[in-house]
Amino acid sequence: MQEVRDEPLYRDRVCGIDIGKAAMAATIRVASDRDPSRRMSETRMFGTTKREVLALADWLRCWQVPAVVMEATSDYWKPVFYRLEAEGLECVLADARQVKNLPGRPKRDSSDSRWLAACFERGAVTSCFVATPEFRLIREHTRYRRGLTDDRTREKNRVEKLLESAALKLSSVLSDMHGVTGRDIMRALIAGERDVRVLAQLARGRARRKLTDLAQALEGAEFFTGHHAALLAAMLDRIEQMDAQIAALTVVIEELLAPWEEPLAQAESMPGWGRVAAQDALAETGPDMTRFPTGGHLASWAGRTPLDHQSGQRKGPGKRRHGNKYLGAITGETAAAVARTQTREGARYRKLARSRGKLKACVALGNTQMRVYHKLLSTPGLRYQDLGPDYYERRRDHHRQVSRLVGQLGQLGYEVTLCRPAPTPGTQPDPAPAA
Repeated sequence: MQEVRDEPLYRDRVCGIDIGKAAMAATIRVASDRDPSRRMSETRMFGTTKREVLALADWLRCWQVPAVVMEATSDYWKPVFYRLEAEGLECVLADARQVKNLPGRPKRDSSDSRWLAACFERGAVTSCFVATPEFRLIREHTRYRRGLTDDRTREKNRVEKLLESAALKLSSVLSDMHGVTGRDIMRALIAGERDVRVLAQLARGRARRKLTDLAQALEGAEFFTGHHAALLAAMLDRIEQMDAQIAALTVVIEELLAPWEEPLAQAESMPGWGRVAAQDALAETGPDMTRFPTGGHLASWAGRTPLDHQSGQRKGPGKRRHGNKYLGAITGETAAAVARTQTREGARYRKLARSRGKLKACVALGNTQMRVYHKLLSTPGLRYQDLGPDYYERRRDHHRQVSRLVGQLGQLGYEVTLCRPAPTPGTQPDPAPAA
């Protein structure tokens, strides 16, 4: 038996950084000058300002350290990561679950940075996805637009609650309270109009078929006081302000994503996906699908896969893993939209919803959409081609027919081997069975 002292290392010179809001601890680990089988380390404290980060970069150059690893701590890692990346260093962002400190170790910034460096030099850290510089700016716009959209939805819910508290059942008759009819009625209420017949006559379009129901829903207008009117006016003004901000952001996003019109068109070809969903998804993933080895990796990063945190048989209902919450919101919306379509994905949703429930069907369909999205953006010029709402029925009947014929040949004493013929030039191969 031969005793070996030195351990195989993934990297020879590394730096681990534990980042806080105003300060960070950096530990470098390099080979020892006296004994190659041993390691030398040094820990220093730095601030997070530009001057301090540049001082850290100079210190790393002095020790010829080419790579840095840091933990994804809130948003504090971004200025340090971006600055060191601009200085030419290789930066790796580590998930906190990968480099969790073991029990019994002291929990301090210096010890955490040493632990990060030790894990990094042995190849125990997998880099997290970090957007390219141009898509970092696009992300800021798309995420802010989604935040404004969520705020607008909450404000509309407040409007409905205010009218309900004043005994106005407007939302029971109108499918969209903030359409033309609903806005006119609410503005008239703010102006002091309380006559039910006058308010009902403000209906437009298809709402005029419901004049009787609309008048009955507005019979509680005498409870609508001046204080209610002031609150409603403030809410409507805020909704209009957010509408204008969202429209302005959309114009800017269109300009920023103009060079990537082809990936946007590919994403929009999927059923249930509109312009906004395609823009938000492209801002999160970027157009380069080589960052994700397979469509399954992208689906897992988006949180559209089951959570496996134990070996053996799972007890109780399965849960989905946490991933990119923005992609999760996009796939949730698109899954709800495609569920009402006569497409293969709509048939898949309805098939799973009957047996597993709507929530699991939504997650499963999101997984399918992320795999299709990955395939589309990985193949330039490719567009989504639907297999039809009867895809599962056709596949089931085909499998039954094949099984019956193979069984008959087996009864006659033949051994059957099935294989698909190679596609002829100029034709598309048959699509593989979908999950």
